[in-house]
Amino acid sequence: MASTAPQTPSSYVQLGTRIQKIINSPTAQRSKAALIYRLPDESSQDWETLLEEIAENDNVTLAHRDDGGVQVFWTVPKDD
Repeated sequence: MASTAPQTPSSYVQLGTRIQKIINSPTAQRSKAALIYRLPDESSQDWETLLEEIAENDNVTLAHRDDGGVQVFWTVPKDD
């Protein structure tokens, strides 16, 4: 019989969900920019993987800051 206990999402999924909420916030959407940080309990490997995936998107720029934060900028291409 299968367990009915909900599965805890992986640390990577939890990190991705947290960053997605920041990027999708109305303030970030208006400015087309978001400042993200890795939390102390988050895996640095997960963080690096997430940044690589974000950077693979067209029209996205990452700027690494001295304080460890990463500024994410994006442009929305105009429809022709």
